[in-house]
Amino acid sequence: MTAPPSTDRIERSIHIEAPRSRVWRALADASEFGNWFGARLQGQAFAPGRRVQGPITIAGYEHLTFDVIVERVEPEQLLSYRWHPCTPGMEADESTQERTLVTFTLKDAGGGTLLTVVETGFDKIPPERRLEAFRGNSAGWDGQLRNIQRHATQG
Repeated sequence: MTAPPSTDRIERSIHIEAPRSRVWRALADASEFGNWFGARLQGQAFAPGRRVQGPITIAGYEHLTFDVIVERVEPEQLLSYRWHPCTPGMEADESTQERTLVTFTLKDAGGGTLLTVVETGFDKIPPERRLEAFRGNSAGWDGQLRNIQRHATQG
């Protein structure tokens, strides 16, 4: 018997035909990150312990704010932050709710870079938001990895 799929962890990977240094810049430079992710983050920097915030620029989500607390920055290897998963129409008092952990890792692979994103901690989200947050972010990461791939290979 196989174990049921986890509802606590989302993991996605994509091969990007660009050097690790280029993919890292797209991740670690807040302004560049915002360009492909869909948030206005100019004038900010990702650094451990720092809170980075800016308005979402994705159509239909403009009423939301990108709001993360950076955990780790290991140049050209790892960037991680904590945030509240997006659940449109189910916004709650996020100040009292747990944040999930998003971790990006980079590895050299096949003449380019393997970028992996892992988001964990959904089991700490209140049950009435958990499934919607998991489903929304699962689909969201598929699109966001395509966005960073396009961004990193065009510029």
